[in-house]
Amino acid sequence: MDTRQLRTLLAIASHGTFAQAADIVGLTPSAVSQQINALEQELRTTLFDRSSRPPRPTPHGMQVIEVARAILQLEEDTKSSLRGDQIAGTLMLGSVRSSALNLLPKAIVQMRNQYPLLKTNLRVSLSSTLIADVAAGRLDAAVVAEHVGFPNALRWSPFLREPLWLIAPKGTRSSDSIHLLNTSPYVRFRSTVPLANLIDTEISRLGCVTQDIAEIDTIGAIVTCVRQGLGVSVVPHVALQEPEDLELVRLPFGQPQINRQIGIVERTVSPRGEIIARLHSVLADLCRAHGVERKRD
Repeated sequence: MDTRQLRTLLAIASHGTFAQAADIVGLTPSAVSQQINALEQELRTTLFDRSSRPPRPTPHGMQVIEVARAILQLEEDTKSSLRGDQIAGTLMLGSVRSSALNLLPKAIVQMRNQYPLLKTNLRVSLSSTLIADVAAGRLDAAVVAEHVGFPNALRWSPFLREPLWLIAPKGTRSSDSIHLLNTSPYVRFRSTVPLANLIDTEISRLGCVTQDIAEIDTIGAIVTCVRQGLGVSVVPHVALQEPEDLELVRLPFGQPQINRQIGIVERTVSPRGEIIARLHSVLADLCRAHGVERKRD
């Protein structure tokens, strides 16, 4: 297999048609077709169903596309290593849609400033999808919450361990969190992510019966609603970073106070291990007092 053919294959997979791929790789559409035909002959399989418009990858085509990504990534890593500049190439990152997500762009900018040859590609998705993509090599690493289902081939390293707070509007007089949960309008975090389950489980364990006034699936929107006086809620520490959040009444949530962890999942054997370790260090520093230092192997 020629790496030029593999790059053309990925261009078709990304852009949908042979014509668009031709513009990307700087070839004519006929030259693109010739490359794919040659690759199909070498592999003795059909990579695209040409009866559909645009052509769709066959099951074998999807398999070869995944292999092509891995081969081209390895080629890029090898060139960087031989240049003596391992902090280079493209880092494929994923992240859950979390209140901790606002840390990741800051970390990426710091990494880019420190290592100008490093490129990053960020994708936001569900934790189960991200974990599967890291295991399959489609992502180098992903930011996810503590999870019970990590395969043995993956390693999860927390960079953030933060407390959860019951927040109430400015001027709230009660300092009894259980009383507030039982008597105040409650803005519930309704989501499939582990944090929502962690909060609901502790509320149930405390024996509280909340007076739900809203169900919202983003922590930032919940903080805004509480700030405007809609009710009380429970959020992680990292969500309370704006100056106006200092006016909110903040009480420890849980007995004892509950903490949640966010970390980086990666393959245990990864050519991007050094870069991921440095990214972890940057993220932990951004978390300040709640940052978690990575354990040494």
